[in-house]
Amino acid sequence: MGDAAPYRKSGFFNNKVVNPLMAALGLAPALTVRGRASGRRYTMPVLPLDYEGKRYLVAPRGNTQWARNLRAVGECELRAGGRKSRFTAREIPAAERAPLVAAYVKRYGSKYGGFVAKEFAALPDPTDHPVFLLETQPHQGEA
Repeated sequence: MGDAAPYRKSGFFNNKVVNPLMAALGLAPALTVRGRASGRRYTMPVLPLDYEGKRYLVAPRGNTQWARNLRAVGECELRAGGRKSRFTAREIPAAERAPLVAAYVKRYGSKYGGFVAKEFAALPDPTDHPVFLLETQPHQGEA
């Protein structure tokens, strides 16, 4: 999937105030991923999906910058409940996303002021939402 895929850009207030505040206060799990071109670390709140014993990240706004970065670098860090975990990330093919997107909307659709429902109403096709399977990386020295 290229960068031309559908993407609903987040506004200035969300990017500069809401997202950093949510991540800093631990109001939602925080994803940290390296920039695909800059190598800089970016952190933003996310809502992981635990589905059939596996953990996924779904991009509610479509082909977002974090999704593009994660696709390119293939690894990330997730901080939740005071714990940091490192993961490798594998993008789920578009044809296999529908049940994962449906589970995500069911889990989060009415929470967070309807944010998730609104984003999926604007981009209703499940193939427009990158989905990544997260697999735990062993701690250094365990491999």
